[in-house]
Amino acid sequence: MLAVQDTPPHWVIWTSAVVALVVVGSKLLWIVARNVITIAHEGGHATMALLSGRKLSGIRLHSDTSGLTVSSGKSTGLGMVFTGLAGYVAPSLLGLGCVWLLSVSRITILLWACILLLFGMLVFIRNIYGAASILVTGLIFAGLICFGSDAARGAFAYFATWFLLVGGVRPVIELQKKRYWHEALDSDADQLARITGVPGLVWVLLFGLVAVGCLGVGMATLLPSAGKA
Repeated sequence: MLAVQDTPPHWVIWTSAVVALVVVGSKLLWIVARNVITIAHEGGHATMALLSGRKLSGIRLHSDTSGLTVSSGKSTGLGMVFTGLAGYVAPSLLGLGCVWLLSVSRITILLWACILLLFGMLVFIRNIYGAASILVTGLIFAGLICFGSDAARGAFAYFATWFLLVGGVRPVIELQKKRYWHEALDSDADQLARITGVPGLVWVLLFGLVAVGCLGVGMATLLPSAGKA
């Protein structure tokens, strides 16, 4: 588990990046794949709620790829702000963590870390669809660890990383589109605006800056090494 794995051939790294881009850019594939981004999004809210001392009541994941994390505590203050902020940036920051593990060739540790995060989240899931989504995702990771070859694990780890990085950008764009058409009046950005007085657009721009920044770091870290492979 703690062993260093060889970096996959450069074509695997580039191909995994292209496949992730296709999945995120495809309307049909995104409908299904977005569930993973929702898991990361709600996991971000939940993690920050716990870290800020709020009481986490539960998490729900829905078949339309929406989600809801319920916590109790002060309705204002830094704890609430960080909890609201964490959702949209969570997939990108998780992807950035994966970039670091890949940069030190810890592919199997990356897969195990994802399983542990999913298991921790499962404890707080409060609906059947949410539990099924977590279990299916976890089983995919577990299956690769137990039965996959080194090449398969490496290819999947890079794809998952690229997917989190690229997939972290699209929801921010979707959010602002909905806000423009007044279809997301209770979005994370608008909740943060009510709490802080800072306009919702500023929070959307912050979400986007984090997402694009993490993607940029990922490209700068992983793609040069692919070119040298």
